[in-house]
Amino acid sequence: MEAHLTEIIIFSVLFLVVSGMGFVAARWRRPDNLASLDEWGLGGRNFGSWVTWFLIGGDLYTAYTFVAVPALIWGAGAMGFFAVPYTIVVYPIVFLVLIRLWSVSHVHGFVTPADFVRARFGSPTLALLVAITGIVATMPYIALQLVGIEAVLKSMGVTGHLPIIIAFAILAAYTYQSGLRAPALIAFVKDTLIYIVILVAIFAIPAQIEGGWSGIFGAAQDRFAASAAPGDGILLNANNQLQYVTLALGSALALFLYPHSITGVLASKNRDVIKRNMAALPAYSLLLGLIALLGFMAIAAGITPIGTDNNTIVPQLFDKMFPDWFTGIAYAAIGIGALVPAAIMSIAAANLFTRNIYKEYLKPHASDADEARVSKITSLLVKVGAVLCILFLDTGFSIDLQLIGGVIILQTLPSVALGLYTRWFHRGGLIAGWIGGMGAGMLLLYNIGNPATGKLHFAGSAFPLEKLGLDTKMTIYAGILALAVNLAVAALGTVIARSAGMAEGDDSTKPDHYLADEGDPRIKDLDLAAPGTHGTDPAPIPKP
Repeated sequence: MEAHLTEIIIFSVLFLVVSGMGFVAARWRRPDNLASLDEWGLGGRNFGSWVTWFLIGGDLYTAYTFVAVPALIWGAGAMGFFAVPYTIVVYPIVFLVLIRLWSVSHVHGFVTPADFVRARFGSPTLALLVAITGIVATMPYIALQLVGIEAVLKSMGVTGHLPIIIAFAILAAYTYQSGLRAPALIAFVKDTLIYIVILVAIFAIPAQIEGGWSGIFGAAQDRFAASAAPGDGILLNANNQLQYVTLALGSALALFLYPHSITGVLASKNRDVIKRNMAALPAYSLLLGLIALLGFMAIAAGITPIGTDNNTIVPQLFDKMFPDWFTGIAYAAIGIGALVPAAIMSIAAANLFTRNIYKEYLKPHASDADEARVSKITSLLVKVGAVLCILFLDTGFSIDLQLIGGVIILQTLPSVALGLYTRWFHRGGLIAGWIGGMGAGMLLLYNIGNPATGKLHFAGSAFPLEKLGLDTKMTIYAGILALAVNLAVAALGTVIARSAGMAEGDDSTKPDHYLADEGDPRIKDLDLAAPGTHGTDPAPIPKP
């Protein structure tokens, strides 16, 4: 540990500085009262373009991404680059969805995607399924932010779980106090540090490797040419191209279905903010492409992981190629990069529980203050659960959980994303589709093994098509197959339900609600709205 003293000091100082910012954030744009989900959980729904850009960018591009993507490329090559195209194609896709979700949510006071589903289809059961799905899919993501911090701590010679527990205790404290304002403020520092570190790395590291970029790609080519794994290489091959395409598309469809992604969008003050961000956020994809190349740099630099933990590849690369003082800054960028998404994820999961379980089933007449209090407490419990995942489950198992996260959250696409455009699906059909898609997804994942590790089940998300009786070695992303089952069952269930005359459920939204913008009299003005109300429409719309 003494050999890394400079790195530890710089890492600790920067970590404490941003933690202090998290507590100060409670006074940033502070309203008279934080005791509502609109204020604590959505930052007052008043973030402009710059704040939203940093907040959503800090939410989507996590510490685990900065560690895992280059580690995957170090181990498997081109397949790891799927993360780059999916973060490019996602923005045009979600542009069509999120501006409509923003409008209808601000008219009705929705805080979660399950709120929208409850009002759109008149089904508490469907809303409950969406809420549970969001919470289950989010939990592994929160736990996996710890993987990035653990990788940094290992590289500094710090062992044991106490530092992780302390870090998340501090995170829990300032999230409890400041709500969404904390990660929004910290995101400025986190993203600035990440950009500085990556821009320095992309020039400094190749300058120290013989042959520069030519030597880097040459070393990667030689490494994968000698690999026995058929899918490894700096180029895709016939066996993994379909997996690459479907994984990129499935990940893009899943990304903004996650409740923490929607939370950042709903905190925006108007539709134009969302439009500008959907146009500007691909700048992060450029950054991600540069980060991904660190995997090839690590091969050329002869980097090996600490033990069997491939997540330490990037920290080890920084440790070898940077001076100690800058390595400390780089480590801090990764560590701080875990705080922003972890905070937003815990807030989003807590809001789902509060709105769609506690208020719906336990205390229907809960006040705004009650909701905020329960959400704060739940956010603490969610973080405790994330820490327990790391303490009692091995890291490899946690990573496997992350791989099925996309398969899980994709099952909410018919009711949330498609529901924003059409009410053709019957609520009974959507419930049946969710059951069918989730069941198919779990069955597919159960049958995915990894001979290299000896794991027979839940060992990834690449499903071999030969297990469906096809004469091919190609694989496909399990989430796409599960979503196809979901949509087919939902469509068939809708036809059957309507033929049987089953009740449709009331739709409390109207077509023009999906187009409302800031300044519209239907949009809630937080400063003027009476306590406990949601909207200023002369004919109040019932809360879901």
